[in-house]
Amino acid sequence: MSDKIYIFDTTLRDGEQSAGIGFTIDDKVQIARQLAKLNVDIIEAGFPASSPGDLEAVRAIAKEIRGPIITGLARANIKDIDATWQAVEVAETPRIHVFLSTSDIHVAHQLHKNREDVMEMARTAVAHAKRYCSDVEFSPMDATRSDHEFVYQLLAAVIEEGATTINIPDTVGYAIPKQFEAFVRSCMEKVPGIEKTRVSVHCHNDLGMATANSLAGVIGGARQIEGAINGIGERAGNTSIEEVVMAIKTRADFLDMHTDVNTRELYATSRLVERLSGMPIQPHKAIVGKNAFRHSSGIHQDGVLKMRETYEIMNPADIGVPAGGSIVLTKVSGSHGVRSRLSELGIEPDEAEFRRIFQAFKDVADVKDEVDDRDLMAIVSEQTQFTVEEAWKLDLVQVSSSDHGTPTATVRLIGPDGEPHQDAAIGTGPVDAIYRAINRVTQVTNELTEFSVKSVTEGIDAQGEVTIRIETGERTFQGRASDTDILVASARAYLHALNRSLMPIATAAEHAPAPAPAR
Repeated sequence: MSDKIYIFDTTLRDGEQSAGIGFTIDDKVQIARQLAKLNVDIIEAGFPASSPGDLEAVRAIAKEIRGPIITGLARANIKDIDATWQAVEVAETPRIHVFLSTSDIHVAHQLHKNREDVMEMARTAVAHAKRYCSDVEFSPMDATRSDHEFVYQLLAAVIEEGATTINIPDTVGYAIPKQFEAFVRSCMEKVPGIEKTRVSVHCHNDLGMATANSLAGVIGGARQIEGAINGIGERAGNTSIEEVVMAIKTRADFLDMHTDVNTRELYATSRLVERLSGMPIQPHKAIVGKNAFRHSSGIHQDGVLKMRETYEIMNPADIGVPAGGSIVLTKVSGSHGVRSRLSELGIEPDEAEFRRIFQAFKDVADVKDEVDDRDLMAIVSEQTQFTVEEAWKLDLVQVSSSDHGTPTATVRLIGPDGEPHQDAAIGTGPVDAIYRAINRVTQVTNELTEFSVKSVTEGIDAQGEVTIRIETGERTFQGRASDTDILVASARAYLHALNRSLMPIATAAEHAPAPAPAR
């Protein structure tokens, strides 16, 4: 019988450490529910010591989600471990995950310690975590750039203190697959007591080899893979969960391994993370990219039409890629047709959300002949994000612009007092003028750090989707909106980010001033 590979999802912890992502508590719970449907084995729900909001988010997930193990990350100190236990103690199956740097460069320049100090810190931390929880994971951060003999000694020590899972991280994506397989294999052979634990791997993608290294790790003896949906994470990201899961499923003939992941939920999970994170999936992304199962070459089209397997090694249905459906959505479509199509796309809104989605669908359908899946996903992305309390609502935006004049924008907003507030401003362009006018009305100071716009579909009547990021102090907030009028979308996206910035700190998961480095 093939060996089971346990899937440890860190989308909500390491994934959230991607620059520009800041999940709210509602975002995290929504993603955790979908991860439970995906049937991952472990959910790393956050880094509880980083902020009160993240502790609250991890605890909310631990309280609600059943099935997967729920864990939180902790540095090797008493305060972090206490916070993590406070967050996960209500879980059906809790775990505490402790990490500590082991490479000489980290020990000397980040920790300002020596190896003896690190050894004592690791022992003390694992022993303290063990007092709370029988399931304790330990990660020697930057293991692949560490002295291997020191790693062996440290792992033996934490196993003596009760660690049940040993994670081997390639923290900065430095390893080459053959080298990483050999390192994992050497840990299996040289660390006393490691046979009593489950060995895990956590690989980053700085050299584009996170998936390859993760598979090399399990070939070397590991039985747990850590990664994130869509590969989001620090710098170039983490191992993509969808990639390792489908590699194991597709190449079971070679690997003789399996996971318990419900692969038909991969596409829906990927799209949910895409819209809540605001991190677009590149079209050629393996498994879940728009082009992953599309064929342009005449030779390829001919082959696939005759027999799908000629150019497709996976069945898109196995990943949950929607076939397109027989229902065509237009302005005369009813709520049942829209709800059915949403369900096929893996989206199950509550009644309040559906009413907003359906009304927005009607608005788009009035100016488009047909609303396709991409339009529908853009509508859902915008309408379901407004669990954020809207302190300011857009009532009117009017722009005057030409190639020989100064762009001018007038905006009218409904304020927290329920009254309309109006002002105008000039700018270097129409979007700049809109944002300056909004700032004049709201009197909120921030810095726009990113603005991107893309066409949701093809054609002159396509919706434009705007994603922006603003900074207020040390905090970053993201806003998204879509509309067939790109200037309206720009105004609504900016207001979404601004409203998020006005939320109380305790209601949004955010990083500590010095967040944990990716493992």
